[in-house]
Amino acid sequence: MKGKKLLKRLIHSAGFDFHRLTAASNPAFQLLKGLNRFGVDVVFDIGANIGQFASQLRSVGYTGSIISFEPLTAAHRQLSEAATHDAKWHVHERGAIGDHDGEIDINIAGNSVSSSLLPMLESHFAAAAGSAYVGVERVPMYQLDSVAPEYLTEFRRPFVKIDTQGFEEQVLDGARDILPRTRGVLCELSLVRLYEGQPLWIDIIRRLEGEGFTVWSIQKGFTDSRDGRTLQVDGVFFRL
Repeated sequence: MKGKKLLKRLIHSAGFDFHRLTAASNPAFQLLKGLNRFGVDVVFDIGANIGQFASQLRSVGYTGSIISFEPLTAAHRQLSEAATHDAKWHVHERGAIGDHDGEIDINIAGNSVSSSLLPMLESHFAAAAGSAYVGVERVPMYQLDSVAPEYLTEFRRPFVKIDTQGFEEQVLDGARDILPRTRGVLCELSLVRLYEGQPLWIDIIRRLEGEGFTVWSIQKGFTDSRDGRTLQVDGVFFRL
């Protein structure tokens, strides 16, 4: 017992902590519980970057199918490599998900994960070192309604994860046919505007409630390390 307390104190002194894997302590495991509860058989991973979300789901025991979407060339390449040895993890051809089919310019952030189709505001790059834009890339864009049907011939209970840095409304606008068939949604909710023209948390919650979803959980997201202010959280919604 003394040895366990000493180990815990050493871990805390280094700025870390450890917990038993539970829905209360681990956001990915909490999400897994919801996916299992509602019988989700495929997750549409929109804004996959290099596969962090899918890898987290796998690490907590999700065994269903994952379809990942990513517009940036470099990130899409790494994403495809990450999914190589997972037969149930498919990476769609490179492209953004939005409100129309065509092409669009995406702003490339220095840290990659903050890249967005919208202009970044000072509230974001001031809070996250290395997130300022360093370039622009022309990318294909598809509506989810245009690409999801090819997968839904096999799957019946989809879940949609949206991590698009302020472009959430446009993703939802392009998913009007798919949403009624969707069991749940995970969406970033911004408490502060971080990108020009993005919706705030209350706008997304009201919209998804109007689509028949109920807030299932709120999970910690982007925090300003300078003062501890929460700038973004992740909202998980399910159709009850």
